[in-house]
Amino acid sequence: MKVCIIGAGAIGGLIGTRLAAAGTADVSAIARGPTLSALRQQGWRMVSDGELLQAPAHAHEDAHAPGPQDLVVIAVKGPALPSVVRGIAPLLGRETVVLPAMNGVPWWFGQGVDALGPAPLESVDPGGRISAAVPLARVLGCVVHASASVAEPGLVTRHMGNGLIVGEPGGGVSARARAVADLLADAGFDARASDDIRQDLWYKLWGNLTINPISAFTGATTDRVLDDPLVREFCSSAMREASELGARIGCAIAQSPEDRHQVTRRLGSFKSSMLQDAEAGRPLELDAIVGAVREMAQRVGLATPSIDALLGLARLFGRMRGLYPDAAPEPSASAPR
Repeated sequence: MKVCIIGAGAIGGLIGTRLAAAGTADVSAIARGPTLSALRQQGWRMVSDGELLQAPAHAHEDAHAPGPQDLVVIAVKGPALPSVVRGIAPLLGRETVVLPAMNGVPWWFGQGVDALGPAPLESVDPGGRISAAVPLARVLGCVVHASASVAEPGLVTRHMGNGLIVGEPGGGVSARARAVADLLADAGFDARASDDIRQDLWYKLWGNLTINPISAFTGATTDRVLDDPLVREFCSSAMREASELGARIGCAIAQSPEDRHQVTRRLGSFKSSMLQDAEAGRPLELDAIVGAVREMAQRVGLATPSIDALLGLARLFGRMRGLYPDAAPEPSASAPR
């Protein structure tokens, strides 16, 4: 299988290194700048449990170089996605599968959900340009249950978790979902094919919706966020709103917010991905993690005062530091209800 990784950062580097080291796929990467140089000079590199895993890398700046692929893994931050899909066409053959290993609500999430209407989610797919470049038929959904960081360009450190869930956006387990899950499992991941990837995505988002932005604008690790009873109740209030939204779009959650907080506590004290981005001066993924949730709630006529406040505070923080656009348009609420 020919596999191309777009975005050889933390998660892209984790997936690329393991696939290349396993030798079960022909793995290439699209990268730029110092990451491209590091991959060409030192190959794929990952530190996990104190051990260095290394493998040769075929890295390119131009997507024409590797040509059409069997599988394209998109592992970039949400703000970079529009520029990525503008150049993705050379990688796409007739049967190419696209696997977005990204945070939050993916661009395709609203497609086929009657309650959300036919219009693309403007917060994550403005003007439908991403859907046009990567049609739903090409997509396999992906949920990443792993934490990693980039120690230096081209060198990834895995911290915790080893899970990857893949599945068809429309539900059910297909042959191609099983094939991709098997490929990832053979490379050392705890990978499985899901028959309801939307539910899996929504459950992860339900936990990240509050912890990520609150940790970013307070600078607090996850344990400190949950230790403050007022902040924890604010998280729970936003999660109750998101739970009601999930029930309306076919992604009901049986747990209570307190149940989910206990899951988070068992992970220990750590910096969320959005806090790491804020500290590094990288753009914040607010649109995919919070903005899209608010947009969907507006479309189904659900009031979300806690989510609204969360988005307002987080984006103001981002704007004051140049990490979120000043002129971000309000999501449209005009879709049929």
